[in-house]
Amino acid sequence: MSTIRERNKELILRAASEEFADKGFAATKTSDIAAKAGLPKPNVYYYFKSKDNLYREVLESIIAPIMQASTPFNADGDPKEVLSAYIRSKIRISRDLPHASKVFASEIMHGAPHLSPNQVEQLNEQARHNIECIQRWIDRGQIAHVDAHHLMFSIWAATQTYADFDWQISAVTGKAKLADSDYDAAADTIIRMVLKGCEPEAA
Repeated sequence: MSTIRERNKELILRAASEEFADKGFAATKTSDIAAKAGLPKPNVYYYFKSKDNLYREVLESIIAPIMQASTPFNADGDPKEVLSAYIRSKIRISRDLPHASKVFASEIMHGAPHLSPNQVEQLNEQARHNIECIQRWIDRGQIAHVDAHHLMFSIWAATQTYADFDWQISAVTGKAKLADSDYDAAADTIIRMVLKGCEPEAA
C-alpha cells in the first residue's frame, strides 16, 4: 500500500468518524465526508466502495482497540494491576478516538445493526471472559464481593463518558478540549474509586 493511499484512507476514515458521530449514519453524506477530508468525493468510493463499508471501517477502527484494552485480563495477574491497566486503556480510547467511540455507542444503542455476527460474538466473548476473571478474584477473596457484571458495566460507563458525553463535560469544566492531564486525572480518579470499592472485606 502506497503512502499516499494510506494517508488518503486515514483522512477519509477520520473525517467519516467525525461526520457519523455528529450526524448519525442516515444523515451523513459522502460529499460531507470528502469535504472534511479535503479530498474529491470519488476518492471516498475508490477507497471504501460505499458509505456502508466506510461506516463498518469506522466501527472496526474502534473495536480493535476495545479488544486490545482487555489484554490485561488474559493473564492471571494481580487484580489491582489488571483493573488499573484496563481503566487507563479505556480512557486512552476516549481520548484518542472520541468520534469513533461515539459512533460505536450509537451503534450499540440501536441494536448493533451494522456489526457482523462475528464482531458481536468477539465483543461478547471478551466481556464474558473479563467478567469471569473478576468472579474468580471474588471467589478467591482477592477483591470484595461485588457483582462482577455491574463492576464491568460501571467501568465502561465511567471511562466511555469522556468521549460519548464530551459536550457535557466541556460545558461543566469550561474547557473546549480536555488536556492529557485531564484524562490522566480521570483515570486516576476512576482507578481509586474502583480499587477502593473492591478492597477485600477484613476477616
